[in-house]
Amino acid sequence: MSQTESGAGPRDRLTPVLRPVRAGNGFEEALEQILQIVRLELVPGGERLPAERELAERLGISRVTLREVLKVLQDQGLVESRRGRYGGTFVRTRADAGGEDELRRRVAGTDIEDVLRFREVLEVGAAGLCAAHGLTPEQGARLREALAGTQDAPLAEYRRRDTLLHLTLAELCGSPSLTAQYAAVRATVNDLLDCIPLLVRNLEHSQRQHEALVDAVLDGDADGAREMMREHCSGTAALLRGFLA
Repeated sequence: MSQTESGAGPRDRLTPVLRPVRAGNGFEEALEQILQIVRLELVPGGERLPAERELAERLGISRVTLREVLKVLQDQGLVESRRGRYGGTFVRTRADAGGEDELRRRVAGTDIEDVLRFREVLEVGAAGLCAAHGLTPEQGARLREALAGTQDAPLAEYRRRDTLLHLTLAELCGSPSLTAQYAAVRATVNDLLDCIPLLVRNLEHSQRQHEALVDAVLDGDADGAREMMREHCSGTAALLRGFLA
């Protein structure tokens, strides 16, 4: 996705995840948030993270602390630093960062049932809140744009754009706490999804569910939005249990 695609630049993509950290755990919370950016592919492999100044300002930490965070990510093989006019900190591609074997190692100890149930609670709640409280015209346009991004997505891009749609819905529900919790659990869900194959029939079904979900939200149908999101989460859960449980 280009920086201007769907009317959203990199700064917009990172809004659901980046927030000022608390004073006592600045390093740890900043590391958590940037890890989520990488794991959610909000900045895809091969692309550059925002400039240090911007990241430090948005996280509310010093650039010294930020550099310590980036050094950890570099040591873990998740990002690389490049010098020169077009330099900066770049997210490494999955193949360079260890590929599927590394992903399976990472999720080996994951309690899949706990992750899937927590994800469902957050997603169903967010969908219901958006529909019940209503969206402004600008918010409605953002949700439609996020949906459009999944409709024309190449197969290799689908999961990333699917993540952006779900993150947008979580952000629009009006609860920053829910949004933060959802970003964290979605990162784990994506690690699990990356361990199973992309199934075209499933993606087509998911897309129909996305369209019905967005329609229900925009129509103010809270019960319909919750039920469609519950059905959508159940379908994903069935696949993950089948392949990984």
